[in-house]
Amino acid sequence: MTLRFETRASDSAWVDSVWTCTSERVTEMTSVATACWGLVFHEREGVAYASVTGPESTTGTAPVPEGAAFVGIEFAVGTSLRAVPTAELVGGGLELPDTTHRTFRLDGLRWETPGPDDAEALVERLVRAGAVVRDPLVAEVRRGALPDVSGRTVERRFRAATGFTQGAVRQIERVRTASMLLAAGTPVADVVAEFDYFDEPHLARALRRYVGRTAGQLREGAGGAIALKLDQPATS
Repeated sequence: MTLRFETRASDSAWVDSVWTCTSERVTEMTSVATACWGLVFHEREGVAYASVTGPESTTGTAPVPEGAAFVGIEFAVGTSLRAVPTAELVGGGLELPDTTHRTFRLDGLRWETPGPDDAEALVERLVRAGAVVRDPLVAEVRRGALPDVSGRTVERRFRAATGFTQGAVRQIERVRTASMLLAAGTPVADVVAEFDYFDEPHLARALRRYVGRTAGQLREGAGGAIALKLDQPATS
């Protein structure tokens, strides 16, 4: 059983990454905590689907339609749908209505379904139409700037825009990157030192909470299908 991900970074300030996925005889996968919301498009048995996925604060198990092919857009932290604030999507999502093989409906308008190579073109259209928005203060903070407002205001705006505290976003991003290094064979002690975990048990707790894997499982590609691009495909 295999769940094969291909992920690429984006040069758009509005997009974190674009991914594709195919499943072969997989019925469920381990979902991984993420600070991003996304748009996901897939086809199965000749029927097209489109959905909005919300950020996830912890790991879990999610069903996988057998034989489906997916295209996904992960939006940058701090962006939102005009119609549905990101904070309301945490731990959930929604199916988009009236989806066809060529178009989907979002924010009251119909849009052309993207492939992996024209995801940014769709996002540009969504931004121009005002369907996707962002808090400029959060964008500044993410770039490392120090806005001329109180720390309490920054934290309030950050939580309103993302559904998370800044600390929670840092934890999620840190453990996802650590997981990729572990899967590539980086020694646990080196990952602990590089990402400032207190010790190996501290890293193990973070992996269990946010990724649902041990360091050994990541290194061996064990534990079943997982919604994370690793060096090797996740297998059972």
